[in-house]
Amino acid sequence: MRWPKYRLNTIELLRLGADRPSAIPPLVNLGLVITCFSVFLWQLTLNPLAREHAVYALGTIPATLVGSGQLPAEVTVIPPLLTPLTSMFLHKDWLHLLGNLFYLWVFGEHVEDSMGHLRYLVFYFAAGIVAVMTQAFPDPYSTNPVIGASGAISGVLGAYMLLFPRANVLALIPLGRLTQLIRLPAVLVLSLWFILQLLLAAGSESGTGFRAHIGGFIAGIALVPFFRRQGVPLWQ
Repeated sequence: MRWPKYRLNTIELLRLGADRPSAIPPLVNLGLVITCFSVFLWQLTLNPLAREHAVYALGTIPATLVGSGQLPAEVTVIPPLLTPLTSMFLHKDWLHLLGNLFYLWVFGEHVEDSMGHLRYLVFYFAAGIVAVMTQAFPDPYSTNPVIGASGAISGVLGAYMLLFPRANVLALIPLGRLTQLIRLPAVLVLSLWFILQLLLAAGSESGTGFRAHIGGFIAGIALVPFFRRQGVPLWQ
């Protein structure tokens, strides 16, 4: 999997905080954060060759998942059908990891609060699997590993937008000397984020990386009505 280079002139909305308290402790969300962080620390203990082997063994390779490709025996650890789950816990570098965990930590606790612990965990994995499939199916002969939690986290963002569209979100608007922090409705911030993913997917080679964000976000919106706890309304 190839990651796009960050450009200084790209206008992004950086999620910094929301004004909603949670009724239950975000135990599952915290567990996901700790697991992703721990797996990355394990990756760092490997030598470069072993680290690359781990990414190919536990990441999702579209050619082996939906195509007819096969991995060499020395890097085959689990069946390809299980790699959409394991790939969610691998990350390329610190920027990739911390960016994902930041979004998960801030948004995930409120979504977990609306679903309960077990439902939230199932929802997270379901959205992540849809995201991986969205990335893999259009390019079934690709041998670039798909890794990272961003697809599943995109599902969390989609769920948050449907559950709490009017929640105030503290957003950083980077406009040079005019950069400022302002509070905006979550539906606006997350809609702009989704539009940005569409634009980046259209402008990148084969939509690398961004198709998973798009698929995960749509999956989150579609799944949240079925995973929310009884009595929890949409469009709060």
